[in-house]
Amino acid sequence: MAKKSFDEAKRNKSDEFYTQLPDIEKELSHYKEFFRGKVVFCNCDDPYESNFFKYFAMNFNFLGLKKLIATCYNSSPVAGEQISLFPDKQPHKIEITEVVDENGDGAIDLSDVEYLLKNRKNTFSKLKDGDFRSDECIELLKESDIVVTNPPFSLFREFIEQLVRYDKKFIIIGNVNAITYKETFKLIQDGKLWLGQSIHSGDREFRVPDTYPLKASGFRVDEKGIKYISVKGVRWFTNVDYKERHEDLISYKKYSEDEFPAYCNFNAINIDKTSDIPFDYDGLMGVPITFLDKYNPEQFEIVALGIVGSIDFSSERKMEILKNGQPTGKYTVNAKGTLYKKYDPNKDKKPPAFKDAETGELYSSIYARIIIKRR
Repeated sequence: MAKKSFDEAKRNKSDEFYTQLPDIEKELSHYKEFFRGKVVFCNCDDPYESNFFKYFAMNFNFLGLKKLIATCYNSSPVAGEQISLFPDKQPHKIEITEVVDENGDGAIDLSDVEYLLKNRKNTFSKLKDGDFRSDECIELLKESDIVVTNPPFSLFREFIEQLVRYDKKFIIIGNVNAITYKETFKLIQDGKLWLGQSIHSGDREFRVPDTYPLKASGFRVDEKGIKYISVKGVRWFTNVDYKERHEDLISYKKYSEDEFPAYCNFNAINIDKTSDIPFDYDGLMGVPITFLDKYNPEQFEIVALGIVGSIDFSSERKMEILKNGQPTGKYTVNAKGTLYKKYDPNKDKKPPAFKDAETGELYSSIYARIIIKRR
């Protein structure tokens, strides 16, 4: 089944998003000293289109890398547009142990990397498969110190699991909703994974293959006909520390029962914005998952994820499910296993999601929350 999922992801061009170089440069600038003497593995990165490979190749000496390895699982849909090599387009790996100023212009740039690959063919070899879980790629993973890449979003769970199993450092990009995966959240709760420094909000632009259907509102095509889409909720995930992670979140709000209502099925108060965390409240608080953008492990403790299976709900109300505030004739127990609070028509922007089957009281459903408390 796992192999089938990977094959499906390879065929699914909607999973092929190519991270832009400025986003890579901005994030990796926070870890420059860490890379010295390290073997870097980009294991979802055909050098034809990977800006991760280009970044590390062009900064190989500046970062003091020991080796750079990049592997590709299949043919690149944008192959040969920046480095026009290896037209057979088979799964392959490239290993670089030295980058010199081949053209003598005083700077290391993409032309030097291309010259290196053309003249030292032992840096290039074909792979049987290229699947990041294949034996050949796992051997390369064992050799590496850190993995830096943009894995297929649909395979994020499996990708993280492999990195943890082989005890590897990593800096990877993914969707913020991956925080709610039980496997990922457990790592965050245990202090084995956290969010990167540079992306805290807004969309990020990714290059997509020519065959990608541009149906979303946020897309563009540049003067060369190259397609780009804007993706919401993107974050860096890492286990490499950086100093900004240990800065305290400054709170200005004072607690009031009216502004911070308690949940009906769990003993914690609801907070809609991280910036609104009250400075004078020491009990349990439910905060948005984007709280992790500002999370200082010395300041707050992560208690649980506010969903069934992570916490024990204290209520078992039978409730009618509402759609746009209107009855559906469908019923559930305990708001389908999520946190909920009493509906306030004067404050809640969305219509109620549930109605108590006995009392008729209305409730608001709360999107995924992280339960925290002050240390």
